[in-house]
Amino acid sequence: MSQGNTTTDHKVIQNWIEARGGRPSVVKGTEGKDGEGILRVDFGPKEDRLEEISWEDFFETFEDRKLAFLHQDKTADGKESRFFKFVRRE
Repeated sequence: MSQGNTTTDHKVIQNWIEARGGRPSVVKGTEGKDGEGILRVDFGPKEDRLEEISWEDFFETFEDRKLAFLHQDKTADGKESRFFKFVRRE
């Protein structure tokens, strides 16, 4: 059985994403009047519907929305996992 971890630590999140070749992104066309779009991680090859953003912008949106990062380090069979999702902080 694999286990998920939840964190709000920016360094842990950035390290997890970069270790898997991911880039902080937003979904194009989802920006509101606050300028922030829907957060995603692009693991490549680059998706046309995603726009890469800076880590600073990524974490600003992450904090504004009071999100937490639920992620899995390994799959049930021990391979590196890319499973994650953004969840609301409790």
